[in-house]
Amino acid sequence: MEPALIDTDIVSYFLKGNEKVVTKFQEYLKSFDSINLSIITYYEVVSGLTFKNASKQLEVFEEFCSTAKVLNLTKESIRKSAEIYSVQRFKGEPIDDIDILIAGIALSLDLTLVTNNTKHFGRIDELKLENWNE
Repeated sequence: MEPALIDTDIVSYFLKGNEKVVTKFQEYLKSFDSINLSIITYYEVVSGLTFKNASKQLEVFEEFCSTAKVLNLTKESIRKSAEIYSVQRFKGEPIDDIDILIAGIALSLDLTLVTNNTKHFGRIDELKLENWNE
């Protein structure tokens, strides 16, 4: 396994107890000290659970995050994101800004993006992908 950045959909599968995803998390943690999440994923999960008023699930997520590395945006990740935006817009295949920011973090740190949305993220050149839900 390579160092990875876990996308929001995979975090959701993990928190819901998806057997395939939980097994992959366990395998990953045999090689690495912690799970990497982006600050964007943190925002997406917290905002969704806050909207649902799901305080117990929010507690579980915060506990999960206490052992994970939450990776912030940097100037380098923003530059990578801007390149992605430009290329995708030129191709006529725009991608949501949130996903571009997540991809920019992965590229800037040379991390494989673990997502269930490989079709969508697969349009981004040089982005390494894995799907732990397959």
